[in-house]
Amino acid sequence: MKFAATLALLAGIFFSPNQSAAAQINAISVANQSNEYVRLVGLADGSEIIASIQVRKAIKVPLERAPGLVNGYVRLYIEADVLNLISGEGGLPGSIRYLVDLPLTAKGKAPKIKKQRFIIFANRNAQRANEVQLNGPDAQLTWSPSRENNIRSIARELLAVDSPPALTGIREVFHVPGNLEGEGETQIFLNTENNAPISISVIRRPGIKPSWAISLTEIVDAAATRPSRGTLLWYRLACGLPKTLPRDALYSANSSADNIAREDYALVMRELGPCR
Repeated sequence: MKFAATLALLAGIFFSPNQSAAAQINAISVANQSNEYVRLVGLADGSEIIASIQVRKAIKVPLERAPGLVNGYVRLYIEADVLNLISGEGGLPGSIRYLVDLPLTAKGKAPKIKKQRFIIFANRNAQRANEVQLNGPDAQLTWSPSRENNIRSIARELLAVDSPPALTGIREVFHVPGNLEGEGETQIFLNTENNAPISISVIRRPGIKPSWAISLTEIVDAAATRPSRGTLLWYRLACGLPKTLPRDALYSANSSADNIAREDYALVMRELGPCR
Protein backbone atom coordinates (compact mmCIF):
# COMPACT_ATOMS: atom_id res chain seq x y z
CA MET A 1 0.00 0.00 0.00
CA LYS A 2 2.85 2.41 0.80
CA PHE A 3 4.42 1.75 -2.60
CA ALA A 4 1.12 2.44 -4.34
CA ALA A 5 0.66 5.65 -2.35
CA THR A 6 4.15 6.80 -3.33
CA LEU A 7 3.38 6.20 -7.00
CA ALA A 8 0.15 8.16 -6.65
CA LEU A 9 2.04 11.05 -5.05
CA LEU A 10 4.59 11.10 -7.86
CA ALA A 11 1.79 11.05 -10.39
CA GLY A 12 0.19 14.07 -8.72
CA ILE A 13 3.47 15.99 -8.85
CA PHE A 14 4.67 15.23 -12.34
CA PHE A 15 1.85 13.89 -14.51
CA SER A 16 -1.14 15.36 -16.29
CA PRO A 17 -3.91 13.29 -17.90
CA ASN A 18 -2.66 14.24 -21.38
CA GLN A 19 0.91 13.06 -20.84
CA SER A 20 2.04 9.93 -22.66
CA ALA A 21 3.72 7.08 -20.78
CA ALA A 22 7.07 8.12 -22.30
CA ALA A 23 6.57 11.70 -21.09
CA GLN A 24 5.71 10.47 -17.61
CA ILE A 25 8.83 8.32 -17.43
CA ASN A 26 10.92 11.22 -18.70
CA ALA A 27 9.47 13.52 -16.02
CA ILE A 28 10.54 11.09 -13.27
CA SER A 29 13.99 10.74 -14.85
CA VAL A 30 14.50 14.52 -15.02
CA ALA A 31 13.35 14.94 -11.39
CA ASN A 32 15.67 12.17 -10.18
CA GLN A 33 18.63 13.67 -12.04
CA SER A 34 17.93 17.08 -10.51
CA ASN A 35 17.65 15.60 -7.02
CA GLU A 36 20.93 13.71 -7.45
CA TYR A 37 22.65 16.85 -8.73
CA VAL A 38 21.42 18.91 -5.76
CA ARG A 39 22.59 16.21 -3.37
CA LEU A 40 26.07 15.98 -4.91
CA VAL A 41 26.63 19.74 -5.15
CA GLY A 42 25.49 20.21 -1.56
CA LEU A 43 28.05 17.66 -0.39
CA ALA A 44 30.88 18.82 -2.65
CA ASP A 45 30.44 22.53 -1.95
CA GLY A 46 31.31 22.20 1.74
CA SER A 47 34.00 19.49 1.59
CA GLU A 48 37.78 19.92 1.65
CA ILE A 49 38.25 16.41 0.24
CA ILE A 50 36.37 14.26 -2.25
CA ALA A 51 37.86 10.82 -2.81
CA SER A 52 37.11 7.40 -4.23
CA ILE A 53 38.05 4.76 -1.65
CA GLN A 54 37.90 1.03 -1.02
CA VAL A 55 37.14 -0.22 2.47
CA ARG A 56 39.92 -2.41 3.87
CA LYS A 57 38.60 -2.75 7.42
CA ALA A 58 35.22 -1.95 9.04
CA ILE A 59 34.95 -2.35 12.82
CA LYS A 60 31.78 -1.79 14.85
CA VAL A 61 32.18 0.93 17.47
CA PRO A 62 30.67 -0.01 20.88
CA LEU A 63 27.49 1.90 21.73
CA GLU A 64 29.11 3.50 24.79
CA ARG A 65 31.70 5.05 22.46
CA ALA A 66 29.20 6.24 19.86
CA PRO A 67 27.47 9.34 21.28
CA GLY A 68 24.58 10.70 19.23
CA LEU A 69 24.08 7.49 17.26
CA VAL A 70 20.58 7.35 15.74
CA ASN A 71 18.40 4.38 16.69
CA GLY A 72 18.58 1.68 14.00
CA TYR A 73 22.11 2.66 12.96
CA VAL A 74 25.59 1.39 13.70
CA ARG A 75 28.82 3.39 13.89
CA LEU A 76 31.78 1.87 12.05
CA TYR A 77 35.47 2.64 12.27
CA ILE A 78 36.78 2.51 8.70
CA GLU A 79 40.26 1.97 7.33
CA ALA A 80 40.29 2.49 3.58
CA ASP A 81 42.64 2.68 0.61
CA VAL A 82 42.43 5.88 -1.41
CA LEU A 83 41.91 4.93 -5.06
CA ASN A 84 41.40 8.40 -6.55
CA LEU A 85 41.54 11.90 -5.13
CA ILE A 86 38.74 13.72 -6.96
CA SER A 87 39.24 17.06 -5.23
CA GLY A 88 41.42 18.32 -2.40
CA GLU A 89 44.45 20.55 -2.11
CA GLY A 90 47.53 18.93 -0.62
CA GLY A 91 46.59 15.37 -1.56
CA LEU A 92 45.88 12.44 0.76
CA PRO A 93 47.89 9.52 2.15
CA GLY A 94 47.32 6.18 0.43
CA SER A 95 45.35 4.95 3.46
CA ILE A 96 42.87 6.89 5.58
CA ARG A 97 40.63 6.37 8.60
CA TYR A 98 37.21 7.77 9.48
CA LEU A 99 33.91 7.02 11.22
CA VAL A 100 30.61 6.45 9.44
CA ASP A 101 27.05 5.78 10.67
CA LEU A 102 25.10 3.28 8.57
CA PRO A 103 21.64 1.70 8.96
CA LEU A 104 21.49 -1.78 10.42
CA THR A 105 20.44 -4.64 8.15
CA ALA A 106 16.98 -6.23 8.37
CA LYS A 107 18.51 -8.73 10.82
CA GLY A 108 19.83 -5.93 13.05
CA LYS A 109 23.43 -6.49 12.00
CA ALA A 110 26.09 -4.09 10.80
CA PRO A 111 26.23 -4.03 6.98
CA LYS A 112 29.18 -5.82 5.41
CA ILE A 113 31.09 -3.21 3.42
CA LYS A 114 34.60 -4.62 3.45
CA LYS A 115 36.24 -4.40 -0.02
CA GLN A 116 33.40 -2.21 -1.30
CA ARG A 117 34.09 1.06 -3.12
CA PHE A 118 32.63 4.39 -2.04
CA ILE A 119 32.99 8.08 -2.70
CA ILE A 120 33.46 10.16 0.43
CA PHE A 121 33.04 13.89 1.06
CA ALA A 122 35.15 14.88 4.04
CA ASN A 123 37.19 17.48 5.89
CA ARG A 124 40.75 17.08 7.12
CA ASN A 125 41.95 16.42 10.65
CA ALA A 126 44.51 19.16 11.35
CA GLN A 127 46.47 16.91 13.77
CA ARG A 128 46.40 13.61 11.86
CA ALA A 129 46.95 13.58 8.09
CA ASN A 130 45.52 10.07 7.67
CA GLU A 131 42.25 10.82 9.50
CA VAL A 132 39.27 12.59 7.96
CA GLN A 133 35.76 13.49 9.10
CA LEU A 134 32.78 12.90 6.83
CA ASN A 135 30.92 16.07 5.91
CA GLY A 136 27.48 14.88 7.02
CA PRO A 137 25.47 11.71 7.64
CA ASP A 138 25.15 10.87 3.92
CA ALA A 139 28.70 11.79 2.89
CA GLN A 140 29.71 8.22 2.02
CA LEU A 141 28.06 7.27 -1.27
CA THR A 142 28.16 4.00 -3.19
CA TRP A 143 30.67 4.27 -6.03
CA SER A 144 29.82 3.92 -9.69
CA PRO A 145 31.68 5.15 -12.79
CA SER A 146 28.85 7.51 -13.75
CA ARG A 147 28.58 8.95 -10.24
CA GLU A 148 32.32 9.59 -10.09
CA ASN A 149 32.18 11.30 -13.49
CA ASN A 150 29.29 13.49 -12.32
CA ILE A 151 31.15 14.45 -9.15
CA ARG A 152 34.32 15.27 -11.10
CA SER A 153 32.28 17.56 -13.33
CA ILE A 154 30.73 19.27 -10.30
CA ALA A 155 34.15 19.71 -8.65
CA ARG A 156 35.46 21.38 -11.81
CA GLU A 157 32.44 23.70 -11.88
CA LEU A 158 32.96 24.69 -8.24
CA LEU A 159 36.68 25.41 -8.74
CA ALA A 160 36.35 27.26 -12.05
CA VAL A 161 37.40 30.92 -12.12
CA ASP A 162 33.97 31.95 -13.41
CA SER A 163 32.07 29.65 -11.04
CA PRO A 164 28.70 31.18 -10.00
CA PRO A 165 29.03 32.28 -6.35
CA ALA A 166 26.73 31.27 -3.51
CA LEU A 167 23.83 33.65 -2.92
CA THR A 168 23.44 35.43 0.41
CA GLY A 169 20.15 37.25 -0.22
CA ILE A 170 18.17 39.66 -2.37
CA ARG A 171 19.50 43.23 -2.44
CA GLU A 172 16.68 45.07 -4.21
CA VAL A 173 13.76 44.47 -6.55
CA PHE A 174 11.75 46.95 -8.57
CA HIS A 175 9.28 46.91 -11.44
CA VAL A 176 9.21 49.66 -14.07
CA PRO A 177 6.02 49.84 -16.21
CA GLY A 178 6.37 50.35 -19.94
CA ASN A 179 4.51 52.76 -22.22
CA LEU A 180 1.85 50.20 -23.17
CA GLU A 181 -0.70 48.47 -20.95
CA GLY A 182 0.82 45.19 -19.70
CA GLU A 183 4.37 46.20 -20.64
CA GLY A 184 7.20 46.48 -18.13
CA GLU A 185 10.36 45.04 -16.65
CA THR A 186 11.21 43.69 -13.20
CA GLN A 187 14.83 43.81 -12.04
CA ILE A 188 15.99 41.53 -9.20
CA PHE A 189 19.48 42.25 -7.85
CA LEU A 190 21.09 39.53 -5.70
CA ASN A 191 23.75 39.57 -3.00
CA THR A 192 26.54 37.01 -3.35
CA GLU A 193 29.21 35.52 -1.12
CA ASN A 194 32.06 37.20 -3.05
CA ASN A 195 30.13 40.37 -4.01
CA ALA A 196 30.03 39.31 -7.68
CA PRO A 197 27.06 40.79 -9.56
CA ILE A 198 24.04 38.62 -10.36
CA SER A 199 20.69 39.97 -11.50
CA ILE A 200 17.46 38.59 -12.92
CA SER A 201 15.35 40.44 -15.48
CA VAL A 202 11.68 39.64 -16.13
CA ILE A 203 10.26 41.19 -19.30
CA ARG A 204 6.53 41.73 -19.85
CA ARG A 205 4.97 42.46 -23.23
CA PRO A 206 1.25 42.82 -24.00
CA GLY A 207 -0.42 39.52 -24.84
CA ILE A 208 2.79 37.49 -24.31
CA LYS A 209 3.82 35.33 -21.36
CA PRO A 210 6.53 37.07 -19.29
CA SER A 211 10.09 35.88 -19.99
CA TRP A 212 13.12 36.05 -17.75
CA ALA A 213 16.90 35.73 -17.93
CA ILE A 214 19.91 36.06 -15.65
CA SER A 215 23.00 38.24 -16.00
CA LEU A 216 26.39 37.74 -14.32
CA THR A 217 27.79 41.19 -15.09
CA GLU A 218 27.30 44.71 -13.73
CA ILE A 219 25.38 45.63 -16.88
CA VAL A 220 22.24 43.65 -17.63
CA ASP A 221 23.11 41.50 -20.65
CA ALA A 222 20.56 41.70 -23.45
CA ALA A 223 21.67 38.24 -24.62
CA ALA A 224 21.29 36.64 -21.20
CA THR A 225 19.32 33.39 -20.95
CA ARG A 226 17.84 31.16 -18.28
CA PRO A 227 20.14 28.59 -16.63
CA SER A 228 19.72 24.95 -17.60
CA ARG A 229 18.51 22.58 -14.90
CA GLY A 230 21.32 20.50 -13.43
CA THR A 231 23.96 23.25 -13.74
CA LEU A 232 25.74 25.09 -10.94
CA LEU A 233 24.04 28.40 -11.78
CA TRP A 234 20.63 26.67 -11.66
CA TYR A 235 21.58 25.15 -8.28
CA ARG A 236 22.66 28.52 -6.86
CA LEU A 237 19.31 30.05 -7.82
CA ALA A 238 16.92 27.16 -7.11
CA CYS A 239 18.54 26.32 -3.77
CA GLY A 240 19.73 29.79 -2.72
CA LEU A 241 16.76 32.07 -3.35
CA PRO A 242 13.99 32.52 -0.76
CA LYS A 243 10.58 31.18 -1.74
CA THR A 244 9.01 34.65 -1.58
CA LEU A 245 10.37 38.17 -1.86
CA PRO A 246 11.40 39.87 1.39
CA ARG A 247 9.26 42.97 1.88
CA ASP A 248 12.27 45.19 2.61
CA ALA A 249 13.80 44.35 -0.81
CA LEU A 250 10.97 45.99 -2.79
CA TYR A 251 11.78 49.42 -4.21
CA SER A 252 9.11 49.98 -6.88
CA ALA A 253 7.43 53.36 -7.23
CA ASN A 254 4.10 52.12 -5.85
CA SER A 255 2.32 49.11 -4.37
CA SER A 256 0.83 48.12 -7.74
CA ALA A 257 4.32 47.80 -9.24
CA ASP A 258 5.48 45.90 -6.14
CA ASN A 259 2.67 43.38 -6.68
CA ILE A 260 3.80 42.82 -10.27
CA ALA A 261 7.37 42.32 -9.01
CA ARG A 262 6.08 39.65 -6.63
CA GLU A 263 4.27 37.91 -9.49
CA ASP A 264 7.39 37.99 -11.65
CA TYR A 265 9.53 36.58 -8.84
CA ALA A 266 7.00 33.78 -8.31
CA LEU A 267 7.24 33.01 -12.04
CA VAL A 268 11.03 32.70 -11.81
CA MET A 269 10.78 30.36 -8.81
CA ARG A 270 8.18 28.15 -10.53
CA GLU A 271 10.25 27.81 -13.67
CA LEU A 272 13.47 27.11 -11.75
CA GLY A 273 11.64 24.26 -10.04
CA PRO A 274 12.14 22.93 -6.51
CA CYS A 275 15.48 22.27 -4.84
CA ARG A 276 14.93 18.85 -3.30
